[in-house]
Amino acid sequence: MAPGTEDFLKLSLHINGAAHAVRVDPRTTLLDCLRETVHLTGTKKGCDHGQCGACTVHINGRRVNSCLTFAAMHEADEITTIEGLGEPGTLHPMQVAFVEHDGYQCGYCTSGQIMSAVALLKEPCGPSDQDVKEYLGGNICRCGAYPNIVAAVQAVRRQSLL
Repeated sequence: MAPGTEDFLKLSLHINGAAHAVRVDPRTTLLDCLRETVHLTGTKKGCDHGQCGACTVHINGRRVNSCLTFAAMHEADEITTIEGLGEPGTLHPMQVAFVEHDGYQCGYCTSGQIMSAVALLKEPCGPSDQDVKEYLGGNICRCGAYPNIVAAVQAVRRQSLL
């Protein structure tokens, strides 16, 4: 039985630099809140079990599988989704690199891949392609675009060294 409206929580979530007042069931995952309540559908629901990485967002600058955390846990946090990284005309360098290196095929995993790749830029990842593959190991691409994804990440990493 669905909870009555009195059981819903009123939250103020800070997403992509803007405050969003929402009412959600206490059991609502951050992923479902983003997609169904706030209507930011760039974050994808893949496995819904934290195994594929399609739902990756940043919470206070760190990557998180949004299907594994409740929306109610993040009122004081800064949440960034793929929509918050960039938009046409002002894309994040990682988004540009994914386009330039064909780092996607069907595109379903792409937002999670990009969010993890952007987080990787701030993490102590070694310089090799194998290091990048290891750090992106939580993001699965069923199309197998891994060589192009790694090439995109490495291009941005080289750019940041200039």
